[in-house]
Amino acid sequence: MIAVFEVRKEEYVNKTFRLKKELVDELAKCASENGISVNELVSQCCRYSLDNMEVKHPAGARGAL
Repeated sequence: MIAVFEVRKEEYVNKTFRLKKELVDELAKCASENGISVNELVSQCCRYSLDNMEVKHPAGARGAL
């Protein structure tokens, strides 16, 4: 069976975050060395962190995300 190409539209939102200059400089260097945008690198870092973080509170507990 031949695979069918499907065009998908991702939804994005603009947000503003304050980060230390040293962190932004490090992110920019890493992104440049890997040929991706800082935005894409930050997105990948956030996704990885959320997928791999240790949950300290059970779902639905007070103060949970």
